[in-house]
Amino acid sequence: MPEIQLPGARLHYEDSGAPVDGAETIVFAHGLLWSGEMFAAQVTALSDRYRCVTFDFRGQGRSEVTAGGYDMDTLTEDAAELIERLDCAPCHFAGLSMGGFVALRLALRRPELLSSLILMETTADPEPAASARQYRLLNFIARWFGLRLVAGKVMPIMFGEKFLADPERAEERAGWRRRLVANHRVGISRAVAGVVDRDGVIDEIDSIHLPTLIVVGDQDVATVPEKSERMSARIAGSQLVVIPGAGHSSTLEEPAAVNAAIERFLERLGTPSRRRDGARPGAR
Repeated sequence: MPEIQLPGARLHYEDSGAPVDGAETIVFAHGLLWSGEMFAAQVTALSDRYRCVTFDFRGQGRSEVTAGGYDMDTLTEDAAELIERLDCAPCHFAGLSMGGFVALRLALRRPELLSSLILMETTADPEPAASARQYRLLNFIARWFGLRLVAGKVMPIMFGEKFLADPERAEERAGWRRRLVANHRVGISRAVAGVVDRDGVIDEIDSIHLPTLIVVGDQDVATVPEKSERMSARIAGSQLVVIPGAGHSSTLEEPAAVNAAIERFLERLGTPSRRRDGARPGAR
């Protein structure tokens, strides 16, 4: 199992695809409650042309559950350290939901590490008071009584109506519900608190000058499409793509549409401008 020991946490990561010189790197940062596994369809579609790196944030997936460091600033430092240690810079950084919170902060504070920004189902705003109260209650129940008790409330937040109602995807839904319930109670409760208590960066994002793609599902109830429109209006030259029939987890719900949007965006950026030589570095 590939792992990298950062100053504050031991993170699980996967490094695959395009081992040849000249291959650009895409780093994928997952959403709250999940792991890098939620980008499997994107890695499959893109790894013939790009080096694809996924990783699990601390306290989630197969990464270490640490005592602290779940605020967005520390998670951003983790991501920057991982990019540097794995020799990914400058990379295309694709963040979904919580991963997007980190992506925005990387673009603002460490833009030299990035060649482009892909923001999916995310926002530059702080968590609204109403949803923050709901998430804190669900988090309390999950922490002390188990995630199984809140799974029925969480699934409609994570997925859109189309995915949830499709009888042909019942087995797929069940699999993601199992993954949700399998989260480490302590790790996930700390991760949720970091998301809910985050500061907004909406007043800063005018200074982002990286090529930016913004993707949102038209059935997303956690970060509604209007929030993506708000970001797009503030980031000069950004492209906004709305995915029909997708909720808050478009990479899982409508992978083909997400893959197509990412491929079109990257193709418009042109051919690789940075060459890599030798074997991929990393710490295991």
